[in-house]
Amino acid sequence: MEKQMENQLGNRIAELRKEAGLTQEQLAGMLGVTYQAVSKWETGVSQTKGY
Repeated sequence: MEKQMENQLGNRIAELRKEAGLTQEQLAGMLGVTYQAVSKWETGVSQTKGY
């Protein structure tokens, strides 16, 4: 169940990022994280944390 929720969240992050016309690198810069962190969130490899 937790993995499914993570995947749904990651999919939503990717969807909203693409709708905004942003790359992972641009979104990462706006949030003060690395683009690798954004990639991990989107693929469900890493949990999102309260950054």
